[in-house]
Amino acid sequence: MIDVKLLAQTKLVNVDKKIESEPLALASHAALKCYQAKSPEIGKTIDVKGRLFDVGHHTTLQHFYFTFDIEGIAVGDITFGLHLCSPFYNSDQRSGRFCAKMFLDPDFEKIEEYLQNFWPDLKKKKIDQILSYIKKGVGIYQANIFKATEIAKNLIRIERPYSSDSYIEQNGPKIAQEQLRMFISIIFPSGLDFTLNQSALSALYEAAWTPPMKYVTEQMVKLVLKNYPELSSMFREEKRRTNEWATPFQKPFKIGVKFKPRLKLLDLDGGNFIAPQPEIMHPIDKLHFLPETMENSVGRIKTEIEISVATMSQDQRHRTLRRGLPRFTGNFYLPPIPKDCGLADEAINLMREWLALLDKIPRSLGMIIAPYGAMVRYKKEGSFNALAHEQAKRLCWCAQEEIYHLGRLLRLKIEKEKGKSSLLKIFEPICYQTGKCGEGVRYCGRDIKIRKKENYFSERKV
Repeated sequence: MIDVKLLAQTKLVNVDKKIESEPLALASHAALKCYQAKSPEIGKTIDVKGRLFDVGHHTTLQHFYFTFDIEGIAVGDITFGLHLCSPFYNSDQRSGRFCAKMFLDPDFEKIEEYLQNFWPDLKKKKIDQILSYIKKGVGIYQANIFKATEIAKNLIRIERPYSSDSYIEQNGPKIAQEQLRMFISIIFPSGLDFTLNQSALSALYEAAWTPPMKYVTEQMVKLVLKNYPELSSMFREEKRRTNEWATPFQKPFKIGVKFKPRLKLLDLDGGNFIAPQPEIMHPIDKLHFLPETMENSVGRIKTEIEISVATMSQDQRHRTLRRGLPRFTGNFYLPPIPKDCGLADEAINLMREWLALLDKIPRSLGMIIAPYGAMVRYKKEGSFNALAHEQAKRLCWCAQEEIYHLGRLLRLKIEKEKGKSSLLKIFEPICYQTGKCGEGVRYCGRDIKIRKKENYFSERKV
């Protein structure tokens, strides 16, 4: 079962008198602050339900935060659940790069328990079919991980000539696991720290569209109300979504294998682009905070991309961008190392088995048993500042291979459209601009010296 803990919450400090309810006190203070000539006294409360919540004045509720420690939730219930829509959160999820042990020694009993708890109407035969499909993907992974690791190490030596032996030994297995996990189902468990303000928690509680999401948000609310029962009017059970939702399929489609992500440049709109200097963006990004780069917030780039579910999860990190509805395309993304292992047929067969299950089980479940390699297509757009924030490290070789190629594709499209435009500055990692690695001890080992005389944004396999 998913474990949800309340890890931390906003705490008022330097308050002499006892505050009965810190969330209500902060909301009241924020509301009174708007309409008084002097700062209101903290602790003085108004009718938050009647004057703020019920009438929709919800910015006043966004000063109090809750941080939850969530364990045992499926990767798919994060990617197609907690992270899908809401921009009002801060989240740190366990990296897929560091989960190799879980794939080598999987706990299928926990996965079976997950299925039984959240889809109790499933018959034993269906559960066995689902587990058989999941085990097939794990079997492909386990049968090829040693070979994939050796391929990864050799490719690091070729592509990153300044990599140390210790770097190769440490990162070869990680890169192999990262690329070979495309065969693993996203129902495998993960964990995250998840921070929401009051209004975001209320909205997510009402909007939850799958059984695990409904459970997680219910547990969050129970923990909050245990400490603050006076907030009960903000969590209305009768307003909760009753129907389920699942990511649709882009039709018509046929099963295929793709070896690169795909990108269309739909629109490039804007006036003068102000190229940021490295010190503006590294180590902290000040693009959205400086008046000198304010004009970059009205220029925009709109694209349509097709990427794996694994990379969609990475793509959700940058909340300065707007994204449309993702749709499964029927394609499977096969990165360079699994391709070198000769696993294209296995990818097709695994996709067929997954798709065959979809007509027999709830769609909300079918969505979260997809393989990491299943591809989705969606539109995304952002201002020049937002794109610069997103792309700052995407052409860094410490970024995973598919993310790198997505950034490279966009750079090539813009170069084709605008020539050697200053917009290309958006796609220059810190090492390209300065000749120094911005990752410190995580230096990838690539040859930085070639940046001014050779193709610095070349194809790569690892």
